[in-house]
Amino acid sequence: MSAENLVQLLYLVSTGLFIMSLKWMSDPETARKGVFSGVAAMALAVAGTLAGVITTGGTHYWWILGAFAIGAGVGYPLAQVPLTAVPQRTALSHAFGGLAAGLVGTGKFFLYYGQKNEAALSPFIVVALVAEILLGFLTFTGSILAAGKLQEVKWIPQRPVTYPMQNVSNLALFVVALGLGIALVMHPLATWAPYAFILIIILSLAFGVLLIIPIGGADMPTVISILNSYAGLSAVAMGFVLNNKLLITAGALDGSSGLILSIIMCKAMNRSFTNVLFGAFGQTPSTTASGEQKSYKADTVESVVQVMEQANLVVIVPGYGMAVAQAQHKVRELYDQLKKRGITVKFAIHPVAGRMPGHMNVLLAEAEIPYEDLVEMDEINGDMPQADVALIIGANDVVNPAARADKGSPIYGMPIINADKARTIYAIKRSKSPGFAGIDNELYFLDKTFMLFGDAKVVVGELARKLTDEGGMH
Repeated sequence: MSAENLVQLLYLVSTGLFIMSLKWMSDPETARKGVFSGVAAMALAVAGTLAGVITTGGTHYWWILGAFAIGAGVGYPLAQVPLTAVPQRTALSHAFGGLAAGLVGTGKFFLYYGQKNEAALSPFIVVALVAEILLGFLTFTGSILAAGKLQEVKWIPQRPVTYPMQNVSNLALFVVALGLGIALVMHPLATWAPYAFILIIILSLAFGVLLIIPIGGADMPTVISILNSYAGLSAVAMGFVLNNKLLITAGALDGSSGLILSIIMCKAMNRSFTNVLFGAFGQTPSTTASGEQKSYKADTVESVVQVMEQANLVVIVPGYGMAVAQAQHKVRELYDQLKKRGITVKFAIHPVAGRMPGHMNVLLAEAEIPYEDLVEMDEINGDMPQADVALIIGANDVVNPAARADKGSPIYGMPIINADKARTIYAIKRSKSPGFAGIDNELYFLDKTFMLFGDAKVVVGELARKLTDEGGMH
C-alpha cells in the first residue's frame, strides 16, 4: 500500500468513526461508546496527517507532535471541570476551534500572497479563506464572551446590552466585511490585499462580541449550539483551503449537528433564529413601583415529608440550582425512599433546563436514575394535573407561568413545564434572587406553592433522611 493510500485509509476510518460517534451519542445507553469513538476518530485523523508529512519527506512533523502534546496538556485539565461548568467549557472548545481555523486561514493567505502564487489564490480558495476567517474569528470572540457570561465573570455583563440602531450597525459591519471579501476574491494579489484581509479579521473579532452582548442568559444554550455550527462551518472552509476531505466531512457533521440542535432548541423555546441572535432575550424589564408586595410562603421539611408520604405521583423538576449544589445524588436518595413507599416518581425535563442541552439528563444519569423516569416536557405536561406534588429543585424560568400569560415578559411564548397545574408545589431555592432571565417567578407566589430556602443538596438530603426515619418508625 502506498503512503498516500495509507493516509486516505486512516482518514476514511476516522470519518466513519466520527459519524458513528454522533449516532451513538444520540442515545444515553450508547453515549459512552460514542465518546470513545470520537476520541479514536480524532487520534486517527492526527495520525493520518502525521503519516502524510513523514512519508512525503517533510521535516516539520515535530510541530505536529508538539501541538498534540500541548493540546493534550490543555485538554486534560479542561476535562476535569465539574458538570456545572460544562457549558462554558464547551464554549471554550468552540473558541479554540474557531481560533485554529482563523489562524490557519491567515497563515495560508499570507504564505500564498508572499509567494505571489496566483494559482493558489484562485477565486474558490479565496472565497473559502474569507469564509474561514469570518466564521473562525467570529466564533472565537463570540464563544469567549459566551463562556464569560456563563461563568458570570464580573467584567462581562450578564444581562443583554442593547443600544440604538444595534441591528443596523451590526449588519453594516457584516456588509463591510463581505464587501472587502468580494474585493479580495477579485484582486487577491493587490498591494492593499493584506490590509483588507487584516481588516476583515478585526471586523470578524468585533462581530463575535457584538453578536453575543445583546443576548441574555436564557438563550445561552441555543447560542452555544449556534456557535458550534459556526465552528463546524469554519472547519469545512478550512478543509477546502487545505484540500483535506476529512476536515470537510468532520466540519460538515459538526456544523449540521449544531444547526439541527439549534433548530430543535428554538422550537422548544418558541423562538426564531433572528430573535435568539438579535432579540435581547433575557433582558430585565423595567418595573414600576407598586403598592402590592408579593411574599413567599416558607414551609418545613417535616411538613413536606408528611404531604409526600400521602402522594401517588410526585414530579421532580430539576434546574440549574440542582447542578450548582451538586444535589443529584441526594435526589437519588429521595427518589429511592419515595419508590419504597410505592409512590410513582417522574422527572420533568425541560429542553433548556440548566445551561446547555441535556444538562439535567447528564446529572441525573450520573446519579443512576433510570432513563425511563426522565420524561420530556411535552409528555409530562399532560400528567401534571394528576401530580399530587411538584418538587422544583433550583428551576426558575422553565416553570414560570408568565411565559404563558404575561405578554410583557421576556420569556413570553417559551414552552414551560406546567408545574402550576400540580395539586401542591414545593420549591427549593438558595435565595430569593430571580432566574437567569432576570425576572420573578409567578409560580412561587401561588397559594398552593411553598418554599424551602437553602442549599439544594442539604434540603433534599434532609427530605430523604426524614423519609428514611419515618420509614424506620413504621
